[in-house]
Amino acid sequence: MELLEIILDFIIHIDKYLIWIIDEYGIWIYLILFLIIFVETGLVVMPFLPGDSLLFTAGMLCATGSMNVVYLAILLFVAAVLGDNVNYRIGHYLGLKVFNKESRIFNEKHLIKTRAFFDKYGGSTLIIARFVPFIRTYAPFVAGASSMDKKRFMLYNLAGGALWIVSLLLLGYFFGNLPIVQENYSIVLLLICVISMAPLFIKFITNLFKKKQEQ
Repeated sequence: MELLEIILDFIIHIDKYLIWIIDEYGIWIYLILFLIIFVETGLVVMPFLPGDSLLFTAGMLCATGSMNVVYLAILLFVAAVLGDNVNYRIGHYLGLKVFNKESRIFNEKHLIKTRAFFDKYGGSTLIIARFVPFIRTYAPFVAGASSMDKKRFMLYNLAGGALWIVSLLLLGYFFGNLPIVQENYSIVLLLICVISMAPLFIKFITNLFKKKQEQ
């Protein structure tokens, strides 16, 4: 419960945390953001990091002159692509046998949800998954465990990484400092989280209706 509270506090007040990091560590903020994006996408044990809200806030701070948006976009794109590639290789090495019902990290329900995404969207899952927390972290792992073609994986990895990083950074860059956004910043970040979870919610509702029709 304490971990959840810490994560929620970090998400809701991420702008203050990043401003503090910039004040304390200066240019090292680039490396810190690189590592956060890399870890979230590259290590299947860290699916709870707030990638979407982090990118939006980073874009907002770039607009104030705290960071260079072009340099940051390139750096985080590399982090996202490398992260997915590492995750793919880990999945290829470990396989699907690590998933079970009792595990918190390798829980079978996460595997089922991610494979359902693959069944519905095919390789484009890797692009769509970039915008969905948890699925974003598990998708490359499942792709590797399922022995997805490496070249095909890399193509979707590059496209998804570019779209995710650039779109959210620019969203924060152009709209993050608007008065209405600043006055309701916590609500905006929560809204980003809710929107990013929308595909999972829609999938859940769709499955629920299907089950009722089958009964």
